Amino acid sequence: LAGGRALRVLVDMDGVLADFEGGFLRKFRARFPDQPFIALEDRRGFWVSEQYGRLRPGLSEKAISIWESKNFFFELEPLPGAVEAVKEMANLQNTDVFICTSPIKMFKYCPYEKYAWVEKHFGPDFLEQIVLTRDKTVVSADLLIDDRPDITGAEPTPSWEHVLFTACHNQHLQLQPPRRRLHSWADDWKAILDSKRPC
Repeated sequence: LAGGRALRVLVDMDGVLADFEGGFLRKFRARFPDQPFIALEDRRGFWVSEQYGRLRPGLSEKAISIWESKNFFFELEPLPGAVEAVKEMANLQNTDVFICTSPIKMFKYCPYEKYAWVEKHFGPDFLEQIVLTRDKTVVSADLLIDDRPDITGAEPTPSWEHVLFTACHNQHLQLQPPRRRLHSWADDWKAILDSKRPC
């Protein structure tokens, strides 16, 4: 890293820090108990609404209504070890950590609740570390830890290496080297960070 600058790490929120898939399934089944649902182990593809739409007509709209509802994002549970790992990461020497998250287009609740969620789980000081963007390719960093397999945008060659965080919807994907995964927060995330530091 030129000039001894800090290693910059972007950490996605939904599916990496917050249990979007589990929170969605619980609320979907509670609101629509008579509708079919997709068990987490059967989830395929990043977009929940697309898979639900193939299951039954009209189900895509019902799925979307769940995460467009008030308190959906705020009430998501943290994924195991996520908060502890990112707090530890942020305290490492020469390491800058930002939570880089894309709000949904229906913005009435989502952006506010993402900030409130971070304050609740990380404390008010961490609010300075939030980057809200629909396009992560334009954010400069060394690493992006994200569960979305394909991240594209205005910048064709982002500065970061995308490390795929394993989630129910992407666990079956075969990554082509040199792409790599972080399987969970119990996995050796420090080794991934260290691999990007100067020797």
